[in-house]
Amino acid sequence: MPVKIKFCGGVRTVTGSMHLLETSKSKVLIDCGLFQGRRDDYYRINSTFTFNPSEIDALLVSHAHIDHCGNIPNLVKQGFNKKIYATEATADLCNIMLLDSAHIQEENIKYVNKINRRMRRPLRKPLYTNEDAEKAITFFAGRHYNKKFRVTSDISCTFIDAGHILGSAIMLISVKGEGGDALTIAYAVDLGRNNMPILKDPVLLPEGAVDYLILESTYGGRLHGDIENAEAELAFYINKAVKQGGKIIIPSFALGRSQEIIYYLSELMKGKKIPALPVYIDSPMAINVTKVFRNHVECFDEESKLMAYHDESPFAIDNLHFTSSVGESKKINESREPMIIISASGMCEAGRILHHLKNNIENKNTIIIVVGYMAQNTLGRRLVERRKKVRIFGQEYKLNAEVEVINAFSAHADKNELLTYVRKSDRLLKNIFVVHGEEEQSLNLVSSLKRRGYNAYLPRIEEEVELV
Repeated sequence: MPVKIKFCGGVRTVTGSMHLLETSKSKVLIDCGLFQGRRDDYYRINSTFTFNPSEIDALLVSHAHIDHCGNIPNLVKQGFNKKIYATEATADLCNIMLLDSAHIQEENIKYVNKINRRMRRPLRKPLYTNEDAEKAITFFAGRHYNKKFRVTSDISCTFIDAGHILGSAIMLISVKGEGGDALTIAYAVDLGRNNMPILKDPVLLPEGAVDYLILESTYGGRLHGDIENAEAELAFYINKAVKQGGKIIIPSFALGRSQEIIYYLSELMKGKKIPALPVYIDSPMAINVTKVFRNHVECFDEESKLMAYHDESPFAIDNLHFTSSVGESKKINESREPMIIISASGMCEAGRILHHLKNNIENKNTIIIVVGYMAQNTLGRRLVERRKKVRIFGQEYKLNAEVEVINAFSAHADKNELLTYVRKSDRLLKNIFVVHGEEEQSLNLVSSLKRRGYNAYLPRIEEEVELV
C-alpha cells in the first residue's frame, strides 16, 4: 500500500486543521482542530469525522491553538484512545485550552438556549463537555524539540521550532517504506515570523532531507506591515480612545497574541507613548497560559530569556489586572472610564469578548482594535468588514464603535516570509501542499511557488493524495 495523505480539514479555509497520514501499517492523524464559522456549520462539520476515530494509531499536534487541537475531546468521545504527541509546552497548554474550550461551549450553550427557549427555537447541546476534555488530556505525551521519537512501527517524528506560538512545532515526519526506504514530510502549519518578541525564529528545514512540505497560507497573498509602525498605530488608537473618553477592546487569542500585546503595551507605557491606563486581561485561560509561558523559558529568544532570568518579566505592567471570575468581568463593563480590555476568543466566536462587545459596540467612543486573523463567517470578520449591524448571542446590535485592524502583529508568516522560508530551506522538494488559508490566499501562494520553480498543489477537502 502506498503512503497516503488525506486532507480532512483546514483546506481552502483557515480553521479546522486535520490531515490523515496512512500507510500499510499505520493511520496517524496530524492536528485535530475546530472549524470556526456559522453556528450550524460549526456543529455539522465538527461533529463528524471522515474516518473512524477508533482506528487512528496516534495523533500529532503542531500547537495549542484551538483551530489545531480544539476537536480532540470529540475525537476521544468518538473512540480514539491512543497517544497524542506534542511538544512539552504544547501539552501543558492543551491542558488549559481544551478544558477552557469545553467550559466556554457549555456556558455559551446555556446562554444561547435561554434565548432559544424564549424564541421557541430548538435547543442545542455542546460539542463536548468538561468530562470529555479531561479524558482527552490523559492521552498527551510531551516530547522535546529536536529529538526524534517513534510514533508507530513505521512512522517517526521530530519537532523543530515553528516560532508561531509557545511550543509550536514544524513536524518532520519520517515514513519507513516496506523496502527500507524512507520519505519525509514536513508539516509547517502554522509558521511563525522572524524577529518577533519573546519567541525564537522558525527553524529552517534540513536541506535535502525533506520530500514533501505541507505549508500554511493564511497570508499567502498578503504582506504584513512593519512591526514598529504597528506599535505606533496601536499607540495612536489608544490615545484617540482616551481623548474621546472611550474604551479600547482588543479581541485576542488567549494563547500567544494576548501575551504579545501585553509586551507591546508594556513597552509603550515604559516609553510614555500611551498613558498608564488600566489593562484588563479578561480571560481565565489567558491568565493560566501566561503562567505556562513563565514555566517554559526554554522557548524564549535570548533577549526574553535574559529578562526572565533577571526577574524582569516581558509581561510586566504595573496596572495590569487579570480577571478570573464572572463578577470581576461584569464590573469592567460597569465602569465608564477609559481602559484597555483584552479578551478571548480571538475571532469573537465565544467567550467573554462577546459580552464586552455586546455592552460597548453601540458606543461611538469605543475603539475595537483587531490584531489577528478573522476567518470567514465569524463575528470577528463581520467587525473587520464593518457591517452596520451584527448579531451577538442571537440579538442584533448596531456597529457604532470604531474598528481598526493592525495585521502586523500577526504571528503568521506573510507571503514573502513563506516564500523566503521555502527558498532557504530546500529546493529539492517533490511537492508542496498548500493548506490553512482561504482559497484566494492559497491559490496566490501556489502561483507564487510555481513561478519560482516549485511543484505546488492546492488540495480539496477530503482529497486523498498518494506520496511516492
